[in-house]
This record gives sequence, structure tokens and C-alpha cells, in this order.
Amino acid sequence: MNATSPATWFRHPGRRWWMLAGALLLLGAGCLVFSLQDHQRVLAGPVTVRRVPHDAPLKAVHSSTKPMPAPIVTPLADRSIPLKLSIPAIGLSDSLTTLGLNADGTVQVPTDIQQAGWYKFGPTPGQTGSAVILGHVDSYRGPAVFFKLRNLVAGDLIGVSMTDGATAQFKVTSVAMYLKTAFPDQAVYASHGGSELQLVTCGGVFDTHAGHYLSNIVVYTSLVATTPATALTDSSSAPGVYVTQ
Repeated sequence: MNATSPATWFRHPGRRWWMLAGALLLLGAGCLVFSLQDHQRVLAGPVTVRRVPHDAPLKAVHSSTKPMPAPIVTPLADRSIPLKLSIPAIGLSDSLTTLGLNADGTVQVPTDIQQAGWYKFGPTPGQTGSAVILGHVDSYRGPAVFFKLRNLVAGDLIGVSMTDGATAQFKVTSVAMYLKTAFPDQAVYASHGGSELQLVTCGGVFDTHAGHYLSNIVVYTSLVATTPATALTDSSSAPGVYVTQ
């Protein structure tokens, strides 16, 4: 990136304010994720990024003759510990454990390579923000719980059931690969205004000397449907499955 010369700076005074605003936004974003830096370094997929663009922002449509129909909004789930993760596309259906922080401030990883874990200091799946589930890809004993995670593609569905009986369904929006040294903390852990679920595992080049992978695979998803706990316990009403467009 070329530095902006003083002459260009003064010729375009409006640009100074946009640059200043951008710098402030970056500083603010850095503050949001400062406490989470390097949390994923223990986990690690192929170093070629395979990304499907996230949903484009909605554009306002104005009409003088016919009002636009109101959008269907997915009701958010209450906070409840996730119990089970289901990913039909890769044949995964397994219980979840709960992960916290290590003494050094890094996020814990599952002790069982066949069980993924939910990061408990973030939102639960279905709440506003980014819920994060981490799992191992393999070990010297063979494939682990997230061994096939890299095979997911945009449109695949992921289900999470919670202790209160509610379920949340997410749709894969993109699958990306990052070197661990360039892991996008904010994209994975920060809130982006909606309800999202990020799945993280290892992969890519395996460093035989260090004994771990050099990259991380991240599966990005967004909420598409919820089944509230009341729908499962109240037999007097039909199941309350809510969907979004």
C-alpha cells in the first residue's frame, strides 16, 4: 500500500475525514477483540481460501403504487447451553462440551478429539452475535470430530439443540482457510448484527517439527430457523418453527 503524500492530503480535505473515521473504526474493532487475541492458536485446514460471499446488504425498494411486504424475521433463541450438533451433509451428529478460557487467556479446546465444544463466553447458538464451536480435525489415532468440516459448502444446514428444548438451524454461507498467524478474530468472534454460528478446526500444512497444523478452517453460518422450547412442551399448539428469507 502506497503512503498518501502531504500534497494529496491537502488537495482533498474531505478525504482526511474519511481516513480519520476509518482509523477510529479500526481502533474500535481492535478494542473489541483485544482480549481474544491468539485464542485459537491451539486449533488448526488447506491454505487455499474457498470463500462464498456473505449475504449482500439489503437494498431499500421504494414504490408509489404498492407497499413492499414486511420481511419475515427469525425469532432469536433464549440463552441456553447447546447440547448437540448435527451436520447432515457430513454425517455428524454428536453431543457438545463447554469450553472456557485457560489461565493464559487462550480458549480451551476439547479434551476428547471426537467431541466438539461451544465457547461459553460468547452467545449461545440462536442469540444475537457469533456463537463459536471448536473441534479437532484428527490426531495420531486417526480422524476426529471435525475431520470432514472442510467438505461443507454454502447452503449446507447445521442444527444445534439446547438444554431448554429449543433448536436453532443455520445455513453455511462460506468456508474459509487462514494461516494461524493471520486468524481473523473479529470475523469469527465479534457480533455482526445478526445471529451466526462459526465452526473452527485445523488443517492445511502439517508442521511435523511443531506437531500441529499451520492453518485454521472456519465455517461461517447464519441463522435460518428456530424451534422454541415452548413448541416442544406445549401439546395444545402446533410446533412453532420460525423461518427467515
